[in-house]
Amino acid sequence: MARFPTLDRRRFLLGASSLALFAGVSPFSKVLAAPRLSAYPFTLGVAAGDPLPDGFVIWTRLAPAPLAEHGGMPMLAVPVRWEVAEDAAFNKVALRGEALALPELGHSVHVELQGLKPARPYWYRFVVEGSDASPTGVARTAPAAAATAASLRIAVAGCQSYAQGWFDAFGHLSQEHDVDAVFHYGDYIYEGPAGRNKEKYPTLDAQGRPAPERDHLGDEIFSLDDYRRRYAQYKSDPDLQAAHASAAFIMSFDDHEVDNDWGGEWDSNRVAPEVFALRRFVAMQAWYENLPVRRAQLPRVDGGTRYFRRLDFGGLLRMHVLDTRSFRSNQICKDTGAPKCRFEQGRQSSILGSEQEAWLDEGLRGGSHWNLIAQQVFVMPLQAREPDGSVRGAFEDKWDGYPQSRQRLVKSITDNRLTNVVIATGDAHMNAIGEVPLRDDEPDGPAAATEFLATSISSNGDGGIDSPNVTRFRDAHNPFLKHCDNLRGYHLHDISAREWRTRLRVMDQVQRKGGSISTRGSFVVTPDKAALHEA
Repeated sequence: MARFPTLDRRRFLLGASSLALFAGVSPFSKVLAAPRLSAYPFTLGVAAGDPLPDGFVIWTRLAPAPLAEHGGMPMLAVPVRWEVAEDAAFNKVALRGEALALPELGHSVHVELQGLKPARPYWYRFVVEGSDASPTGVARTAPAAAATAASLRIAVAGCQSYAQGWFDAFGHLSQEHDVDAVFHYGDYIYEGPAGRNKEKYPTLDAQGRPAPERDHLGDEIFSLDDYRRRYAQYKSDPDLQAAHASAAFIMSFDDHEVDNDWGGEWDSNRVAPEVFALRRFVAMQAWYENLPVRRAQLPRVDGGTRYFRRLDFGGLLRMHVLDTRSFRSNQICKDTGAPKCRFEQGRQSSILGSEQEAWLDEGLRGGSHWNLIAQQVFVMPLQAREPDGSVRGAFEDKWDGYPQSRQRLVKSITDNRLTNVVIATGDAHMNAIGEVPLRDDEPDGPAAATEFLATSISSNGDGGIDSPNVTRFRDAHNPFLKHCDNLRGYHLHDISAREWRTRLRVMDQVQRKGGSISTRGSFVVTPDKAALHEA
């Protein structure tokens, strides 16, 4: 059992006052100074996120009974000690401190570390008095601002339906070497009820027996307690915990963290905006509570939270993390009477909103060797051939639904004379590798950027090389699309000044426990031209 020095309650409360006040409670509210918890509290693991040259966020959430009311925690603030070291044995401690796990924030802990050395790994852990220490996590700080790293390795993953498959891909990701960060593009949880699609996507244990426990608990989620329990169910998965403990995650979100296909002030059923705002707020509070993000990402009552942000990895890579959900306006649609239609004649179309578009344009002028636009839904103007032979374009829930935004993005890239823009995408439950054309009406013309659409971890079950979701894109006129498959897994981007090399890491199965990983293909981009080459 790891033991830290005895904590003086008064000194702790004074030191924790800024966090407590930030959370909207008095630093002298009820604190369980010597907690007697019902069981081991670190059942949801540990995580790190948003690496900077001098530190990163470390996270945990106390939950001795993760699926019980309040996670099995008493409704009191609990002191949590944390420790960061330069070695896995914690012989050389770099930083240590204390934080309060507040009931107002689901007994989560977010510590924003500062003062660490750049471009190196650090190990971290947490302790509550009277308990064994948490699992140990490791994360790397980013290179110094003036440095140009020889190489970086960034993984991309997302779309992890608990009910449609196992998270073995995350277990394999945790074993990849020298991962500097993982970009999670979203759909960390799914909001739907138990039983949905279980006949189509049955899950089996390693011996091939039905695994009925691999399903959502309860009905569709709406309240803060609902969302907290859904996160607890997902985060109880050991493979997901292993991935979080192995590298810093850079978290974003898509629709299912709140409600399928929501955008801006609207959900997918046109519930009154003031009612949907309540659901969206509690969903994003639960997102914050359960993930290693900074306090700037805590949702504000006035709706002013900026989830989009920028991370620099020295001079080699600038990463623009976008929010393609919160500021959507005037989405085009085929059926103006459909509930999902949000088109209003004469209004500007935007998937990012004007503030975020201006922020992205400014950031693209930063002079980095590579620019990574890390976001959620595909930018490429894909067309699909339907079973009746007709061709469908303009997928409304993607950038297709906001063509003016795509035009402005391309203009920003070309006005800044950039040839080094790579877009990381998810959402579509497939691997799709291609180029974003300069002009929508010239799909076989020159490109503005390359795009790597990473498949799901488990959503839509096992998948395969071919499926109707893949062949409909292959059979249509998409000359910029270089690869498409329906396998599960994640992407690994190996980045150097000379080239950007991406490997598609794919699973042989996810509906049965114990799937193996392999490399499906590899693609190379050079910074002098937005063009893909198969390696």
